Amino acid sequence: MNIERYLRLAGGLAVLVSLLLAKYVDGKWIYFTYFVGINLVQSAFTNWCPFKSILKLLKVKEC
Repeated sequence: MNIERYLRLAGGLAVLVSLLLAKYVDGKWIYFTYFVGINLVQSAFTNWCPFKSILKLLKVKEC
């Protein structure tokens, strides 16, 4: 898999897991969902994502 697919996978999993945690563990987990959403929106405009930097450090191929 390339870096873009890992980013989409991680973003989707983060949203789903945080929603489940907010429903079944503590409602404050919804703030993590907001954080992920805001990060996805800002990365669409700036083309920078913290997780992408981490994946580059782990030598995941770009395309």
